[in-house]
Amino acid sequence: MRRALLAITGLAAGTTALVVLKGSPGASQAAQGPPAVASPSGGVTPSADRATLGAKPRASATTAAPRATTRRVTGPVVENEYGNVQVQIVLSGTRIVDAVALELPQETAQSDRRSDQVDGRYSGTSGQVVQRQSADLDTVSGATATSESYRRSLQAAIDRAR
Repeated sequence: MRRALLAITGLAAGTTALVVLKGSPGASQAAQGPPAVASPSGGVTPSADRATLGAKPRASATTAAPRATTRRVTGPVVENEYGNVQVQIVLSGTRIVDAVALELPQETAQSDRRSDQVDGRYSGTSGQVVQRQSADLDTVSGATATSESYRRSLQAAIDRAR
């Protein structure tokens, strides 16, 4: 009980400190007014006269670079004689960062083993899909039908992502 109380108090204090240190949303440099610039006569003029002095205007301090969006795209279910295969890819911007087999044949112990081999080679953040950024994958020996179905679902997901 004491730990829970301390954790909640710490969370509240941390959140409050973050809000106070960050400042209010309207307190950007642009809202504070333009900075002053020395004029050729030695006086100080507002930055609105910068253009007449030949100085370039500064970029706004609130302008940020666009963030890459993460999204999931799912390929269709592709049937083969051993079962169904369906693949989903995770993209950051236009780059594939993960691949997941949502469905693989699991009918028999042998198809389960081969599906595990296909999944292990292709899927994940370090699988062939992420490494190659395409559906051009090596066929898993002994799992040709499952490999081909994986590639077809993957290619459809890549096409949908474009």
